[in-house]
Amino acid sequence: MTYPKHPNRNHRLSLEGEIAAAIENLCRSRSMVLTLSHRSRLETTLYETLIFNRKLRYESSSGALLAKKAIDLLEIFTLRHRVYARLGYDREFPPIIEGLNFDDFDGHSAVLFTRYAETVTGTCRVIFDSDDKLPIDKNYSLDPLRREYGRLAELSRLVIDKPTKGLGKEFKHLTAGVYRIMVDNEADALVSVMSPEHYPLYRRFGGFEIKDSLPVYGTLRKPFVITAWDVSRISPFFRKIFLGSVAHQAAA
Repeated sequence: MTYPKHPNRNHRLSLEGEIAAAIENLCRSRSMVLTLSHRSRLETTLYETLIFNRKLRYESSSGALLAKKAIDLLEIFTLRHRVYARLGYDREFPPIIEGLNFDDFDGHSAVLFTRYAETVTGTCRVIFDSDDKLPIDKNYSLDPLRREYGRLAELSRLVIDKPTKGLGKEFKHLTAGVYRIMVDNEADALVSVMSPEHYPLYRRFGGFEIKDSLPVYGTLRKPFVITAWDVSRISPFFRKIFLGSVAHQAAA
């Protein structure tokens, strides 16, 4: 297995060992047998994602955790698959390995998650723009938004294991974490694809706008909207409900 270069050889070897052990435990617990190509793809994704996440600036007091361990990422990939299969999104976002939802974009994403009672209960990722562009670009060119805003990032893989009515703690913590990642790492606007019925909530964040509407998105045959969030324009509502509630819980 050839990994991307890392400046600290001992750190690289330690991380390789951590990844190998996490994959072995996963295969043993699920009686899984991975092909060489699947194992190589998973190892590379885990390595690149962990290196990327460990280099990010992030205030953990925002409530959500930043994935910096291989075992956490494997739980996150499992949760993504389980929820997407339940929602019928696994056709548009098929798993590379059955039971695990990940892709090459994870390698330059901030992967956030919530954990309660030793279980990963929610997750999302903030994908930073790169030469490979962003996943939305596959179905809709984001170049006009790059010219309008500057440095983009994309929100994706937002899943919560057992959604509650209203604004549950996982959603609040993940949203506050996304905001913190954007601000701490100097991204200008967060783009996303969502169902139109979800937009009224996000509109209250401040700086959140619909940029276009699509009758379908990829293989998903229902309307979606393309949105952009200028995180420098958050509203009093966002500060109170998301940043304020997280600060209050952290102090409690």
